[in-house]
Amino acid sequence: MRGRESDRQSVQSSAVFEWNDGKVRQLNDSLAGEEPLLIQVADQALTVTMRTPGDDFELAAGFLFTEGMIRSREDIVSLRWADDFEAEHHAVRVELKAGAIPRPQETKRNFLSTSSCGLCGKTSLQAVHAPGITRPNPDCRFDPQVLCSLPKTLRPAQTLFGRTGGLHAAALFDPSGKLLALREDVGRHNTVDKLVGWALLQGRLPLSNCALLVSGRGGFEIIQKSLMAGIPLLASVSAASSLAVQMAREFGLTLVGFLRNRRFVVYSGEERLGLDVPRDSAMAFQVRCKVREGASMSYRR
Repeated sequence: MRGRESDRQSVQSSAVFEWNDGKVRQLNDSLAGEEPLLIQVADQALTVTMRTPGDDFELAAGFLFTEGMIRSREDIVSLRWADDFEAEHHAVRVELKAGAIPRPQETKRNFLSTSSCGLCGKTSLQAVHAPGITRPNPDCRFDPQVLCSLPKTLRPAQTLFGRTGGLHAAALFDPSGKLLALREDVGRHNTVDKLVGWALLQGRLPLSNCALLVSGRGGFEIIQKSLMAGIPLLASVSAASSLAVQMAREFGLTLVGFLRNRRFVVYSGEERLGLDVPRDSAMAFQVRCKVREGASMSYRR
């Protein structure tokens, strides 16, 4: 059930003109691949998502899981490319066991899901919330010093970003800071679906002792996908949205934002980081990791 294509499809080359201090030259530039992928369940089209080719079977499996359409890898009978010649490597056909999708009409998407949005095409407000969300492991703990080291581990592992400068990344870490898996894509929600799909097909769910680090903002759809996978801590290098913070607090997810250099902001779940803060505080707060004597930092959004 492996869906990784060649690097040629994930990264494409294009001739461009560079202007540099008044001088113009032509050169070849590497572009992040972005192509549509149709996900079919049996003979029915479920959704079309814009993605970077590679790990497409993981993407399809992770999407079905984080949307609450399946509960385990045993719900998947098979994953394969669609038979249609024109759809080769652009359509994944998923065969599910009978009764795997309890409410197919509620989860059906009618429109294109873009690379920037993981909620496009939902047919009702109620369908925004995936079924089966539970509170993540309350006993998992992460050292703030280890948390601060995660971006430095992530960056050199982003091989496609290094070539194109145009891809999001999501990475799973254990409490010691060890990188377990990383996926890249033009869509930030796709990176999480690919990781969750990897864990699902490897029999690793729930990810109850893992931290998820994402390169984009901590939006609602990323929070929901993390909770579906049982992830107790989500960190991003950017901000979180109001709905994301609300959901994280409701379900007890540790949500960290602005994880850069040796500082971060915690929106919820500070107990997993061993932080002693006022319990009645309703505001996000800033944590400064210990730096060398005399060093100073300024906090800017």
